[in-house]
Amino acid sequence: MHAHHPSHSHLAAVTHLLAPARLREACAITPPASVRNAAVAGLQTGLAVLIAVGATHWSPWAHLQGFPALGALAALFGRFAPAGQRMPAVLQAGLLLIASVALMSVAALAGAAPAALLLCLGLLAGAVTWLAGHWRLGAPGAVIFVFAGCAAIGPVDGWQAAAERVLFTLAGVAVAWCVCRASDRLRAEVPAPAAPLAAACPTPLPPWAALARTALCTASAGMLALAAGWQHPAWAAIGAMAVLQGSHLHLAMHRAVQRTAGTVAGAALAWLVLAQHPTFWPLLAAVIVLQLVTEVVIGANYALGQVFVTPMALLMTSLAAPGAAAGMPLARVLDTVLGALVGMVFAVVFSTLEDRLHLAQHHARARGA
Repeated sequence: MHAHHPSHSHLAAVTHLLAPARLREACAITPPASVRNAAVAGLQTGLAVLIAVGATHWSPWAHLQGFPALGALAALFGRFAPAGQRMPAVLQAGLLLIASVALMSVAALAGAAPAALLLCLGLLAGAVTWLAGHWRLGAPGAVIFVFAGCAAIGPVDGWQAAAERVLFTLAGVAVAWCVCRASDRLRAEVPAPAAPLAAACPTPLPPWAALARTALCTASAGMLALAAGWQHPAWAAIGAMAVLQGSHLHLAMHRAVQRTAGTVAGAALAWLVLAQHPTFWPLLAAVIVLQLVTEVVIGANYALGQVFVTPMALLMTSLAAPGAAAGMPLARVLDTVLGALVGMVFAVVFSTLEDRLHLAQHHARARGA
């Protein structure tokens, strides 16, 4: 046990988090654990998206082409698994992607109001965060599953339409599994990094408390965006959840700063692309290129990854709903800023004494460096 001290208070934690040193740390470039594995994961995912979405586009169900793209994201997981042991991670990630689409589709089918849908999204965020940690899925983390759930919030015409969403997501997972199985030998044997996404907190909250914190934070951010009348409140929920993925308070602050800065730049890039009114195939090609670049750079700095993941997410949204492109870049920035603020409030308010002690020690070391 640690004795209470003014430097370990919530107010002191806020002071430490707002120190210029946190901004400098957030801007630091670190060598990625394995550029090769990142590039392989990006290429595998891009190929899976190309096959799954391209085939759907040529089918009578072209209006569902966003869902196989979501399922193909299973290829992002397990990049540091030992040789021959990656496929379980891809399957587990695929299961969570399918479950996320199914849960939110059923909620939409039941006629849930927007506020109720955001509450469901919050519960989903808590559950998948716990499962991703329990299964040790690692990067890119549980935010991917909530992103999939967000795509399924839209209106559903009936049970057949809901089932089609799930089946096409399953098809994307199946393609991802086949692509990874065929090309997994391209990965290098390197140990998984002790990344903020996978690391444990200094004194982990009980599982129920961590789940409740994530669920409440995610839902709160979405509710605030909904109350403000914003068009995509679920994006604020994703932003808040992403901040809470940091294993320590200073890492949560890094993620808030990096996600905000990267999203601003990425939204500008998305606006430039969408302003050209690209047709399907150029749009799909842009998504694949952005996916590859994201995986290569995000290990060096989360903000760099957001520069490319933001337009990728917006272009994927445009693929799924071609008429929804107008105003998306600005909406993404506003939702991200709100989500980052809400995420940091929850990170500080629900921090433990040990969390704040760790932050004070980190701050002292940074000042003495």
